[in-house]
Amino acid sequence: MLYIPRVADKPIVWVGSSLGAVRAFPADARRAAGYQLRRVQFGLMPSDHKPLPSISSGVLEIRIHTRTEHRIVYLAKFEEVVYVLHAFEKKTRKTSRADIALVRDRLGQVAALRRPNKER
Repeated sequence: MLYIPRVADKPIVWVGSSLGAVRAFPADARRAAGYQLRRVQFGLMPSDHKPLPSISSGVLEIRIHTRTEHRIVYLAKFEEVVYVLHAFEKKTRKTSRADIALVRDRLGQVAALRRPNKER
């Protein structure tokens, strides 16, 4: 008998309005986003991703190519959880400063959440 242990999947914590943003994606992009996030939950890399070291180590972007371009920025370096920091439709080749600032702000929120209670 062959026993294959089930790898526990990490829960997703949606930071800010990131869940609403993904829900606003068109159906095909939403489906692709769900598939790629599920891969991340199981410890796999998304099919098309890009690290964002200019924001912080461990922050990555899932690239979703449908009729329009969509991005999901996440942090999965912790063993127990995946944080989705931001999701948006990309309209230009370069990510806007506002989107980058929002990701940095939400990364700060995650850092504050993870601090021990005595430092809050």
